[in-house]
Amino acid sequence: MLEPTPEPAAVGPRRRNRFRVLKWVAAVALVGLLIGEGIYLWPRLHESWKALTEIHWGWLAACIFMQALSLSAFGRVQKQLLQAGGVRVRQAKSLSVIYGSTAMALTLPAGQVFSTAFTYRETRRWGASPVVASWQLAISGVIAAAGLAVLGVGGALLVGGSVNTFTLVLPIAGVVAIVVGVRYVSAHPQSIRSAAGWVLHKVNDFRNQPRDAGQERIDEIIEQVKSVQLGKRDGALSLTWSAVHRIADVACLGFACYAVGADPRLSGLLIAFAAGKAVGSVPLAPGGLVVVDATLIAFLTSAASISASQSVAAAFVYRGVSFILVALVGWVVFLVLFRKHQHEDLHYDLEMEQRETKQLQKDARTAREAQPERRGPDPEPA
Repeated sequence: MLEPTPEPAAVGPRRRNRFRVLKWVAAVALVGLLIGEGIYLWPRLHESWKALTEIHWGWLAACIFMQALSLSAFGRVQKQLLQAGGVRVRQAKSLSVIYGSTAMALTLPAGQVFSTAFTYRETRRWGASPVVASWQLAISGVIAAAGLAVLGVGGALLVGGSVNTFTLVLPIAGVVAIVVGVRYVSAHPQSIRSAAGWVLHKVNDFRNQPRDAGQERIDEIIEQVKSVQLGKRDGALSLTWSAVHRIADVACLGFACYAVGADPRLSGLLIAFAAGKAVGSVPLAPGGLVVVDATLIAFLTSAASISASQSVAAAFVYRGVSFILVALVGWVVFLVLFRKHQHEDLHYDLEMEQRETKQLQKDARTAREAQPERRGPDPEPA
């Protein structure tokens, strides 16, 4: 008779101890790396500190103003896109959500997730349907990515280098595809409903489900998409404010350079800005801490043709305004305006979801009943 083998009860504690040792080794290695970099960069850091003590306060004020203008323009983009979906909101409300969501994205681990969820929740409170709220988030992100690509390509062209056309065409094509798709669905809901119904029937037949299972959900989504009417005026204003958002942010970086006595080349400034934002979009650390700073310093020195000490000082000023100051203001706005929302009972959200679902189902049934009954295929022409 075989004896039962005893279970390794100590595997869990042993594994935790191993992870704890690895964390300590990584922490010691990081501290050693920072100390080594500090010793190596001390002469440049000393010069950078001297540049910071002799900072030009007028340029610093202009730097802060441009960052505020950049965030205000992004609030205008959000407001315009929601207006295209039939949601009216004041600029102050839109801007307060931008500050709160930006603070989350900059300071929290996985901040982009919390930022997106916060923006979605608040726009739903303003009356946006789930599709409109999601569409606003998607289109604003794609427009921002397209603007960043245009700045990077523009900097490369000013330098005289060659660029990959695909990097410029892809984000712009994404913006056009989303806008055209939404406008087509809004203008031709019946054709989309027919195509989606055909696919749904095939899927239900494959799954041995009733052919109309899920049809009401498709009708609800189409009814929500129909509420998005992105006209030429709304589209032009959204693109214009998105351009202001990016250009003002670049000006903030340029004024940070002027504040420490540097005179950067425009082409290098555009490349450094695009590289810093691209690296910051990778969730390596909250707000791209250290990674974005190192990228800005490297590209300001190599591409913008300013000294290493000035690059360090300029990056410190820019990040102090666009990261630290914006995060502080954003959290203050969140605590003052939105903290109560996070502790309220969820009955409000549940009732809103139920009310909207009933209304959408009613609209979908009305639309189906208004369709002419199909009497069979039309006779072929002789």
